Amino acid sequence: MIDLHMHSTFSDGSLKPAQLVEEGARIRLKGMALTDHDSTAGVPQFMAACAAQGVVGIPGVEISAEIAKGTMHVLGYHVDRDCRELEGVLEQIRDGRESRNRKILGKLCAAGLELTWDEVAAFAGEDVVGRPHFAQALLAKGYVSSKDAAFELYLAKGRPAYVDRFRLPPRESIATILAAGGVPVLSHPFTLDLSQKALKDTVTELKSYGLAGLEVYYSEHTPEMTKQYLSLCASLGLVATGGSDFHGDVNPKVSMGTGFGQLCVPDDVLENLQRVKDEVSARKRG
Repeated sequence: MIDLHMHSTFSDGSLKPAQLVEEGARIRLKGMALTDHDSTAGVPQFMAACAAQGVVGIPGVEISAEIAKGTMHVLGYHVDRDCRELEGVLEQIRDGRESRNRKILGKLCAAGLELTWDEVAAFAGEDVVGRPHFAQALLAKGYVSSKDAAFELYLAKGRPAYVDRFRLPPRESIATILAAGGVPVLSHPFTLDLSQKALKDTVTELKSYGLAGLEVYYSEHTPEMTKQYLSLCASLGLVATGGSDFHGDVNPKVSMGTGFGQLCVPDDVLENLQRVKDEVSARKRG
């Protein structure tokens, strides 16, 4: 059993990188990847813990890309966090998130929901503050009955406290991952909110930019979605990856390794991903 999509306290997860690995080892994961949002700051701790626990560790990141409709995240596997281009881009994205966060705070306060920056940041751990942390703060203050309600009432797109933020276009997101020697993979494709034909056309275009894989196995994918995405991988020559999108206490319904209980990412995904990584490295050298 493996899990190649999880978040730590360096983005919007509740466990530190080493704690993620401890839990992974406890449930006997063979391999795991840290894919924090727009940050690789937790990777050194994560990789050290994987080595100590005898778990195959993959350094990763999840980059939010700008699209007109829906939501697009691009996972980068086997990235080199010492790559200046990657870290420069991630810093730019985080700066945009910081500006957005201050505006969200202002909108919430203007709506009579008094919060301080320290109250929100207290839920963020080591690094990136995001909307889930605002949801936790709103819940803690008794302004909402649940974190889902915080999004539905205030934080989701189109709601009173929503503020857009800087994102890279898809092509640049993929190019940044490739520059860091990584394998770019489209995360949870259903969030693009496209028909099957439109999704195939979009993924075909992304492949022309260097996309190398598709997240096929995922907590929220139905068997029909998984079958569709496997077929898409086969037709376009993409590697199929998968993971739970584990966040810990932030979303306790999703368990590491098994998602909502039925997720099972095949072990051979590790080998397939390494093969693609080797191909990416060979192209970069050539």
